Amino acid sequence: MALTKIFPFLGWIKGYNAKSFQIDALAGLTVALVLIPQSMAYAQLAGLPAYFGLYAAFLPPMVAALFGSSRQLATGPVAVVSLMSAASLQPLASAGSTEFIAYSILLALIVGVFQFSLGVLRLGLVVNFLSHPVVNGFTNAGAIIIATSQLSKFFGVDVDSAEHHYDTMIRVVQAAMDFTHWPTLIYGVGAVAIMVGLKKINPKIPAVLVAVVITTLLSYFTGYNKDVRAPLAAVKLPEAEQLITEFNSTIKTIETLSLERLNAGKELEQAEKTAHGHGPSLESIALHSQIALLTGKIGQAEEQTLELRSKLRQLKFEKAQQGDQAVFYLKGAVPGDVATDHGTWRLKVSNSKLKTDQLLLMGGGAIIGKIPEGLPTFTIPKLQANTIFKILPTAIIISLLGFMEAIAIAKAMAAKTGQKLDPNQELIGQGLANIIGSFGSSYAVSGSFSRSAVNLQAGALTGISSVITSIMVVITLMFLTPLLYHLPQAVLAAVIMMAVIGLINTKGFVHSWHAQKHDGIISIITFVVTLAFAPHLDKGVMVGVGLSMAVFLYKSMRPVVAKLSMYKDGSLQSTEQHRLRGCRHIAVVRFDGALFFANASYLDEQILKYRNDMPDLRYILLDASGINDIDASGEEELALLVDRLHAAKLGFAVCNAKGPILAVLDRTHLFDKIGRENFYPDTKAAVADIVGKVHESADLPSEGCKNCPLTKYLPN
Repeated sequence: MALTKIFPFLGWIKGYNAKSFQIDALAGLTVALVLIPQSMAYAQLAGLPAYFGLYAAFLPPMVAALFGSSRQLATGPVAVVSLMSAASLQPLASAGSTEFIAYSILLALIVGVFQFSLGVLRLGLVVNFLSHPVVNGFTNAGAIIIATSQLSKFFGVDVDSAEHHYDTMIRVVQAAMDFTHWPTLIYGVGAVAIMVGLKKINPKIPAVLVAVVITTLLSYFTGYNKDVRAPLAAVKLPEAEQLITEFNSTIKTIETLSLERLNAGKELEQAEKTAHGHGPSLESIALHSQIALLTGKIGQAEEQTLELRSKLRQLKFEKAQQGDQAVFYLKGAVPGDVATDHGTWRLKVSNSKLKTDQLLLMGGGAIIGKIPEGLPTFTIPKLQANTIFKILPTAIIISLLGFMEAIAIAKAMAAKTGQKLDPNQELIGQGLANIIGSFGSSYAVSGSFSRSAVNLQAGALTGISSVITSIMVVITLMFLTPLLYHLPQAVLAAVIMMAVIGLINTKGFVHSWHAQKHDGIISIITFVVTLAFAPHLDKGVMVGVGLSMAVFLYKSMRPVVAKLSMYKDGSLQSTEQHRLRGCRHIAVVRFDGALFFANASYLDEQILKYRNDMPDLRYILLDASGINDIDASGEEELALLVDRLHAAKLGFAVCNAKGPILAVLDRTHLFDKIGRENFYPDTKAAVADIVGKVHESADLPSEGCKNCPLTKYLPN
């Protein structure tokens, strides 16, 4: 048992057999087919060369699975962490530079150490704030976001990501209306049809694998990809030459300004160190202004780049052959004596400068293409105190948000599989994945929504599937890169979409609403906020957790204070809920909740309300069966209440008080103030005794006590 706590993967062995391994192996292979191209794309989001995504897909999936608690969570490069990593490091170095790469790897190490420390210190309880309504809202929104994020690959269009996901989708729709690559759409829809059809025929058939193999073979034999490299002179359009020149110039400007900002940041750091303890110097103030000005200029240049990139992507050409040289004319403006292929060719434009001697023109669909071969170099990231302190605040944010996203995904899957999760162990697994991954040149990683969905959909039983995924990445890097060359990107988009659609669960909203209306509202708000702020998925989780905490605090501050009366079965029940008539002289009150500083005065308010509503009130009996805890404020408020009731010549008694509550009252001498004779072990004994005391009182007319609701069903 002790060994399984340190090495959770030992728990997989029990009942594991060849069939289980076959299922896990297939799931691991399926996830690897998604992970390889996806990781390369996410690395570019992080401002790194694409092959660093493969390095991040090598060790982290295996390590996280071996030392985490979730058996289906697929760890590796993810969009949110990639974007956060890039955004946090851009002020420190130019994206893609040697320094930037070093910062990214160091960031992964710091994130890992922080997560691992939280896990070892058993601080994973933070995820207890992720209630089911929050997870449901997040899961549904995340599924929609991921599914729609694949639409650009379905239509064969390239667009720049906007600040919000819905803006990006608007750009995709506009680009698709301008031009849709129909073969790409056919491949995507065809892959969906294969997977859906095979699933209906026999769910045990590896539909994803079959779809990948068929479409890759078709792509190879039909010449689906028709990329051509050509010099700028081959593009017979002066406007294109002008746009490309301007685009490259703007990219160069951004690089220059970024370098200036980096140098200014270093100078500012030195100036602040020199003036330590003497307040801001004139030099540091000037440098702050310079950095702000450079940041503004970079923003303007990036907007200009976005506009130029959009114009270049909208250009459509037809290809003609002039001897051995392919030339390209603007579609619709081809000279009459030139024979073309009547196809549509487009410029491939990314975030880097275009090589004017080797422009990439696309006449077909997008495929995975060439994958860099070889494993990363294993080294320990260079540790420098100044750099660590610069990165630490961002690392903490990424650690917490990345883990919350990962555990939200894991909880969503656990709800389907019935598996028990250990948040602390998951923190240890995620932390080790980042630490060990950084030794292999990995940047920060987390649990992936889409790949976890693929893993679950493929039937993964244990973390062996993630081990197989890592092994497949190694084998691919070493030997199999040519086999994946012709795999269409649209097919991968289809695989992801098919996987996440299964996570959409509208019944979860209805269930939460039926349980508690406020839970339904929280679930819906989490869903809407996650959609609105995507790709920043953490915003939805944070809002959901905040609302859950607010509801919890509100309910804790205003717990149920029920007035009780005798029910026909001889038990005391709520007068409001069962529409019972209460006694005019005795108020039996039950307080449901811990009596502490936040709600102590609320009990007094409710007792005062009963006193005002019951002019003939003589006695108050507090049913303490619902009070599980009492603090100093609660005890003090109860003591004041007793003093006020005694001053008003009203009796007060307590029944059903638990041992810990009695211990507090005894230590503070409130037990003696109330009177030991006024404590009763159960409600019926208390009512029988108090009814006798009050109804036999000389100041009450005997006719007023006949047919008392508290004695109607009281046993003789």
